[in-house]
Amino acid sequence: MSQFFQIHPENPQPRLIKQAVEIVKAGGVIVYPTDSSYALGCLIGDKGAVERIRRLRRLDEKHNFTLVCRDLSEIGVFAKVDTAAFRLIKAHTPGPYTFILSATREVPRMLMHPKRRTIGMRVPDHHIALALLEQLGAPLMSTSLILPGEDLPMSDPYEMRQILEHQVDLIIDGGHGGMAASTVINLSEGKPEVLRVGCGDPQPFLDED
Repeated sequence: MSQFFQIHPENPQPRLIKQAVEIVKAGGVIVYPTDSSYALGCLIGDKGAVERIRRLRRLDEKHNFTLVCRDLSEIGVFAKVDTAAFRLIKAHTPGPYTFILSATREVPRMLMHPKRRTIGMRVPDHHIALALLEQLGAPLMSTSLILPGEDLPMSDPYEMRQILEHQVDLIIDGGHGGMAASTVINLSEGKPEVLRVGCGDPQPFLDED
């Protein structure tokens, strides 16, 4: 049965953040809030935890996982970012955007798109998510909390507790979540391409055409 932490969305309790990170480091799968919607997260490179998330979401090998990072410097470690892409990312980070970029060798192969060798990257604008990342000292491997057969992310932590209590190790209640996932922008092929419209305004990237 999963643990359930109520964490203040503006002033996260350090004790609970530390406990949450200990669960991640021990191979756990967590549900946590971001500035777009709730997400599933685990330690980068933890094959067992990644497979649990794949089964829960029923994801195939072509799904682009996202590395949720503390800041732009972390993005540069795990993705190849040219000057134009960096300028666009910097202008919209932190924020509710996921950027698809070519992965570096630092990214475990199991997280990449098998043919394109791409990875999603984002820096959220959310106190709980950033506190988790700061304490962890590494990105979280993440994907939006959208259950199989559903179009929208789950938003009620108590409903998550009822449905997922035997499938994840921790649910963080940071208040009611957003009903839209992040907006996904492909920057791996030069010109920006909007792959999914979520809660981030896609217009700045359309203007780049």
